[in-house]
Amino acid sequence: MKATIQRVSSSKLWVDNELISEISTGLICYLGVGIGDTENEIKWMAKKITGLRIFPDSADKMNLSLLDIGAEIMAVSQFTLYGDISRGFRPSFIKAEAPNKAENLYNLFCQELLNNGIKKVAKGIFGANMKIEQVNEGPVTILVEKEPGNII
Repeated sequence: MKATIQRVSSSKLWVDNELISEISTGLICYLGVGIGDTENEIKWMAKKITGLRIFPDSADKMNLSLLDIGAEIMAVSQFTLYGDISRGFRPSFIKAEAPNKAENLYNLFCQELLNNGIKKVAKGIFGANMKIEQVNEGPVTILVEKEPGNII
């Protein structure tokens, strides 16, 4: 499983010129589900992202989490995180999970974020062509990866 996390002051997501979801201060999470990922990786990833201490404290040090500041998260499915460009110029996505299973795990991920105490989890529409506007803060971008079956 792979995720790209970005700290934002706001984010909005549209599909077919219709506003689907938005958040204020928080994180946008682009989540890629790979072949072999299970509920175990989802739970690990949701816990890790919930606890990431990447928001500034009163001394302007990255020391606070989403929970600490009562922030929101926008979770967007992103199979292209599994794009392999090691050969040629056209990405191969053979390591990305099949859409049906990936969608189920994406929905479970969003539920786990809520279970972990996040007050608002905004979502995209799985498989849709989405337009996303975001105002990055910092900028702070974190890559999080977890191989299947290796739960600590």
